[in-house]
Amino acid sequence: MSQKFVQIIDFESQRFDEMQQVLDRFEQQMQGTSGGPTHRILLQDREQPGRYLAIIEFESYDDAMRNNERPEVAKLNEQLSALCTRAPSFTNCDLKDSRELK
Repeated sequence: MSQKFVQIIDFESQRFDEMQQVLDRFEQQMQGTSGGPTHRILLQDREQPGRYLAIIEFESYDDAMRNNERPEVAKLNEQLSALCTRAPSFTNCDLKDSRELK
């Protein structure tokens, strides 16, 4: 059984609404495509205005790497980076535990 993989993207933007529109269009375009992300959580930092964290879950590391090779994903990254005030940073993680607590 493969281990789930999570990528955390730390970014800053003053144009979050535009980013959300780009993400919504991308998700519609990729709907039904296999091997892509299975879950996304988007967080806004309460202490640092304009700072966000995206937590993207994949079925496996291999799925995530194949997804990164898609031209549509390269275009998405280019569009989102253009809306950032600094280059995003990426943290790659193996998912060890996930639970609903309530």
